[in-house]
Amino acid sequence: MQQTLDVLIIGGGPIGIACALECEKKALKYVVLEKGALTNSLFNYPLNMTFFSTPEKLEIDGIPFISNNPKPNRNEALEYYRRVATSNKLTINLYEKVSSVVKREGLFDVTSEKQNYRAHHIIVCTGFYDIPELLNVPGENLPKVSHYFKEAHPYVMQKTLVVGASNSAVDAALEIWRKGGDVTMVVRGPQIGERVKYWVRPDIDNRIKEGSIRAVFDAEITEIKPSEVTIKTPNGEQVLANDFVVAMTGYRPNFEFLQSLGIQLSEDKLIPKYNKATMESNVEGLYLAGVICGGMETHKWFIENSRIHAELIIRDISGCQ
Repeated sequence: MQQTLDVLIIGGGPIGIACALECEKKALKYVVLEKGALTNSLFNYPLNMTFFSTPEKLEIDGIPFISNNPKPNRNEALEYYRRVATSNKLTINLYEKVSSVVKREGLFDVTSEKQNYRAHHIIVCTGFYDIPELLNVPGENLPKVSHYFKEAHPYVMQKTLVVGASNSAVDAALEIWRKGGDVTMVVRGPQIGERVKYWVRPDIDNRIKEGSIRAVFDAEITEIKPSEVTIKTPNGEQVLANDFVVAMTGYRPNFEFLQSLGIQLSEDKLIPKYNKATMESNVEGLYLAGVICGGMETHKWFIENSRIHAELIIRDISGCQ
C-alpha cells in the first residue's frame, strides 16, 4: 500500500534542503524530488563564481559554513550544502523530475518520471535558473549561442559577443577577456546595470573606458549568423564579425508549472499568490519557498532572505497536523 507523506518537496536546492531539515526536526514523513544534481542550479553556475553574501548568510539551520574567503565561491557552496544533506541523512531523490501534481480529496497525487507519490502537503522551491529569457531573434538556435556561461576557455582567441549588463554578463565578459577572448558587450540600456557588484563595477567600467572590452549601449541583437551578428544601435544597424554569443539575458521561473498546479499569478510581474505569514499559496496545502515567490522579480528573493521560508512553512504544516 502506498505510504502517504506529510510533505513532498519539489526542488533540491538550498531552500529545499532547509525545508527537509525542518521536516526532520518535526518528525514529518517527507521526500525531496530534484530533477538534476543536488543544488542543481548552483552546480550549473560559472565555475569561478563568487557569491554576494558572506558565509554566515548562506547557512541553513545554523550549521556553520566555513569558507577560506570573505565571500564564498561556487565550489565551497556545493561542498557546504552537500555536507548538510549527507550528514543529516536527508531523504532526497535526485534526477527525478516531477511530471504532474493533482489534488484529489484533500491529498496531492504526484507523478514523477520514476514513481508515484501521495502527500498531504506540497512545497515548491524550484528556483528560476532553468528557463532563460530568450532574445527571440533569427539564429538564436545556432550552436554558437549559449544562455549559460560556465568558463572562459572555449572563448579563448574568439570574437565573443556578451549580451546583457547584469552581474552574470559582466563576470562573463571580464573572465573571457582575461583569458584572451575578443569581447564585445551589447547592452540594451545606457549603462552597465545598477545591481552589478560594487567591487566589480570599477573593473568593467575601466576595461570599457580603455577599450579592452568594447561595449555598445542602447543596442540589441536583431540577427545571428554563423560568422556574424547584426545589432541595432542609436547610430543605425551594425554587422559584427562573430564566433560566439553568450546571452546573459536573465532567467525566469517555470510559470507554466505553477499554473498547472492552480496557483494564481499577478498580471504584471507574474508574482504567485501566497500568504506571507505561512507561505501557503491560494491552493490549500501547497506552499511556495525561495526565489520562485518573486515571479519575474528574480532579484527579490535569494538564499539569505528566503531561508526563513522553510521555518514558516513547516511551522504552519505542523500546526495543521
